[in-house]
Amino acid sequence: MSIFPDPRRFLYRDNALDPDGALRLTADALKGCDDGELYLQYAASESFGFDDGRLKTADFNTQAGFGLRGVSGETTAFAHANEISEAAIRRAAETMTLLDPAKGARAAPPRRTNAALYTAENPLNLVPFAKKVALCQQIDAAARARDPRVAQVTVALSGSWSVVEIVRPDGFVAHDVRPLVRLNVSIVAEQNGRRESGFFGLGGRYLYDDLFAEANWNRAIDAALAQALVNLESVPAPAGEMTVVCGPGWPGVLLHEAIGHGLEGDFNRKGSSAFSGRIGERVAAPGVTVVDDGSIAGRRGSLTIDDEGTPTQRNVLIEDGILVGYMQDRLNARLMSVPATGNGRRESFAHAPMPRMTNTFMLGGRDDPAGIIAGVKNGIYATSFGGGQVDITSGKFVFSCTEAYRIENGRIGAPIKGATLIGDGPSVLTKVRAIGNDMALDEGIGICGKGGQSVPAGVGQPTLLIEGLTVGGTAA
Repeated sequence: MSIFPDPRRFLYRDNALDPDGALRLTADALKGCDDGELYLQYAASESFGFDDGRLKTADFNTQAGFGLRGVSGETTAFAHANEISEAAIRRAAETMTLLDPAKGARAAPPRRTNAALYTAENPLNLVPFAKKVALCQQIDAAARARDPRVAQVTVALSGSWSVVEIVRPDGFVAHDVRPLVRLNVSIVAEQNGRRESGFFGLGGRYLYDDLFAEANWNRAIDAALAQALVNLESVPAPAGEMTVVCGPGWPGVLLHEAIGHGLEGDFNRKGSSAFSGRIGERVAAPGVTVVDDGSIAGRRGSLTIDDEGTPTQRNVLIEDGILVGYMQDRLNARLMSVPATGNGRRESFAHAPMPRMTNTFMLGGRDDPAGIIAGVKNGIYATSFGGGQVDITSGKFVFSCTEAYRIENGRIGAPIKGATLIGDGPSVLTKVRAIGNDMALDEGIGICGKGGQSVPAGVGQPTLLIEGLTVGGTAA
């Protein structure tokens, strides 16, 4: 039986590795490096997929392992294994010998924090398997009873619990325990032979309690069904350059992709971002302030500490239209001679960290959302987005709208189908002409991909009026 208290018992086991051994091995392996760490992780995850009135999938997985990283100058050596033991770490340390010895002073350890942004309890263990399946059944039945046009219901429930420990060669040790839960409801509605879908999800770094609250899962059903029924009435989207009003909350995913990635430190250090070298310049309209904040309690994109041990914080990136900062991990911050911002993130122990967004959003303004729409003679109102693509170097993006409407003479008109928004990050924020006073964060469903790694992320924004955005449509 392990002598280490829960939850560290998942990382340290008798006759495998103990905390003193981890410190000793890390100091020895990284003695010639500028920076680096041993990253230990145990992760458990589960998911339930309910479709066509029955449970289709039920998965449970655990994994444990470490990643050992050494940094010398701009060069990184990284090795990982799904076995936490002294022997495995020694083998990984052989990779570090390939680095040229560091010439400069060793990087200082991260500052410490006493903050805790979420519970350390394990959501997976607190609710029985049967109760999770029963929730999926209950949501399915309730959704089908809402409207005779409901043809298909898909419910996805998932949760994870991760224990991480970061051990540095200078003796610094940081520890974090991370819960994460999510509920998705998808509904397909059919009318007169036409089928359209709607989706709603919610989640965050908390326990399953919020998802099991009847008011919350009923809200998910109502929102998904409403979107599906709206899309049943949709007409082909217009095409051309026009005024676009983006709704609050989840539409901030456009900001995340079009602007956010271009403000990550690695792209800017290498000069490959459209925002490289532009600190102090105007990159957005007056009133536009963009923030990345990984320190908001319970949010999906939040972390008490990032995956290098740096506490997360509120980072203002664009202030009143002026570019004032980038998101930094330790490596890029050191090479750019700026402080790390708590944005060093990795998908798992098998991945090296890189600068990534946490919760990225635009602050609200002073304009009344209804007044913003009333002032548009001809345009579209986009309230939900699906997939999108962006080129970091040029900043060009393409986004598909999953719920959008025509705006005609200041009124919201017919819903439209097949609309895409086309533009480029460096110019889209300069075209903002009105900023609503209704800033909202998304419901906790974001997943961000970069360099082959996926991490949870949050987005948000107020209602925005963007003048002269290109809309790709399907109307003749």
